[in-house]
Amino acid sequence: MRRHARQDNMEQAETVKRKESRSHGDGSFSLEDFSSIGKNVVIECGVLAFHPENIDLGENVYIGHNTILKGYHNNRMIIGDSTWIGQCCFLHSGGGLTIGEEVGIAPRVNILTAQHREGERSAPIRFCDLEYEPVKIERGCDIGIGAIILPGVTVGEGSIVGAGSVVTKDVPPYTVFAGNPAKKLRDRN
Repeated sequence: MRRHARQDNMEQAETVKRKESRSHGDGSFSLEDFSSIGKNVVIECGVLAFHPENIDLGENVYIGHNTILKGYHNNRMIIGDSTWIGQCCFLHSGGGLTIGEEVGIAPRVNILTAQHREGERSAPIRFCDLEYEPVKIERGCDIGIGAIILPGVTVGEGSIVGAGSVVTKDVPPYTVFAGNPAKKLRDRN
């Protein structure tokens, strides 16, 4: 009986593997494609925007070269006024992404709003269901170079996330977090 169950699991995994891949498009856009766009927005060369119809850009926003705005078909990406996003960032809004006003996001930051659930051992994780959770970066935060913000996290107003940090839980307002996983270093004065 054990052998048959294992064989059934292997056959199920093979069926899952046969799911077809499909393109998400090439990320090209025009400014009119965005849900809303404020005055004095700078979008550098090489920026890709997917589902721009679900992306709102405030006024005086800067988006650096080769950043990917990975909008999603049923949630929103909101980027507040006077926010600066560095080069080569990846911002995902499948679970919803809100970035407040006057936020600084250094180059190569990754903000994720979805991850694969852990499924049966016989099924590759890649083929397990996705779970979506919103991310919120509140007003006046600074996110250091190469930081990773994971699904479901809120980074509180005026906080700092250190370079290379992996943020797995909420960051309280006006604190400094760093490390992998990110931990509180101190309160801001």
